[in-house]
Amino acid sequence: MAFKISSHRNISDTDLELQIFGFGSAHLGEMYGVVDEADSQATLNAAWAAGVRYYDTAPWYGRGLAEHRLGGFLRTKKRNDFQITTKVGRTLLRPKDPVNFDRTPWKGGLNFEVRFDYSYTGIMRSYEQAIQRLALDTVDALLIHDLDASNHPEDQVTHHQKELASSGIKALDELKSSGDIQSYGMGINTNEALMYATSEMQLDFLLVAMPYTLLDQTSLHTGMADCVKSNTSVIIGAPLASGILATGARGNGKYNYQTAPEAVQKKVRNIETVCLSHDVSLTGAALQFPLAHPAVSSIIPGAVNADQIRQNIALVETPIPDAFWTELKNKNLLVNDAPTPSAD
Repeated sequence: MAFKISSHRNISDTDLELQIFGFGSAHLGEMYGVVDEADSQATLNAAWAAGVRYYDTAPWYGRGLAEHRLGGFLRTKKRNDFQITTKVGRTLLRPKDPVNFDRTPWKGGLNFEVRFDYSYTGIMRSYEQAIQRLALDTVDALLIHDLDASNHPEDQVTHHQKELASSGIKALDELKSSGDIQSYGMGINTNEALMYATSEMQLDFLLVAMPYTLLDQTSLHTGMADCVKSNTSVIIGAPLASGILATGARGNGKYNYQTAPEAVQKKVRNIETVCLSHDVSLTGAALQFPLAHPAVSSIIPGAVNADQIRQNIALVETPIPDAFWTELKNKNLLVNDAPTPSAD
C-alpha cells in the first residue's frame, strides 16, 4: 500500500497532527551552495501546489535566512492552512566585524553571529526572534536544537543540559500551557543524544536527523524503541542521510553533512544493486523506510528546487514490493527486524 502525503499522524498525546511528508528548509539557508531567491520561491511554490502543508525551519539554517524565506512565503497564506515548526537554543546577533565575518558552514546565508543559550531567557528570546523573522504570530511547535557533543565541547554539553533542565524547560512549558505552541520536542543528530533525550527528558516528540535511516538502524532497539515505550513521536529530519540516498554512491555524495566515507559509499552501492533488481528508486526506498516505524509521525526531506519536491512526493506515493525489503534484510543491508512498508 502506497503512502499518501495528505495523511496525518498525531504527535504523542497532543492535539497536533502533522502530514507524514513535510518540507525541511535547511537548503533554503544555503547549506551546500547559494540558492537564488527566485529558485527558493519556486521550490516553496511547488511544495504548496503539490499539497505540502507542514514546514520545518530553524534560526541556524543560513543564520536566519531560511526563516526569512519560509516566513515570507507562508505569511501570504491563511494561517490555518499550514503548520510550522522551528527551533530554540540559539539567538542571533550582529557580528563585531560584519565585513570579515565568516558564515561557515553555510555557503551563503546571512551575517549573524550565533549564541547558544538554553536558559529560560534564551529560549524565550530565541522564540521571539524566530517569529519575527517568520513574520508569523504563532508556530505550532518548538524544538530544542543541537544540544549534543557534535555542536559543543563535552563540558559545555553538560552545562547546557543543566541550564535547560533548571530553567529552559520552564519556558517551553509556559509557551505550551498558554497556547502559544501546541507541543515541544528536541532535535537529535546522534545516537547518544537520542538515548539522552529518551532517558532523561519528557518530550512530546523528537526530530531525529541521522540515527534512523535506510543506511543506519543502530538506534532501532535503543532510542527508537524507547520512543515507542514512552509514546514519544518521531519526525525524521534527514531521511536521505543528508544527501547520499538521493544522489547515490557517486561523486562527492554527502553523508551526515560531509563527504561520505568509503564504507558508507560501499553500502549505498550494495543497496543500489538491490534497487536495480526490483526496479525501485533508492530515494523512494529511503523516504518510505522510516514511515513504517510505529513511532514515526512524519519525514521532512529538504529540496533545492521545484523538481526535487515533485519527484520526492511521487516517490513517497509509489508502492515498493515486499520482496525488495526482504532481499535487503537477507543481504544484511537492513536490520532483520526493522519495520518496513507493506505493498499490500
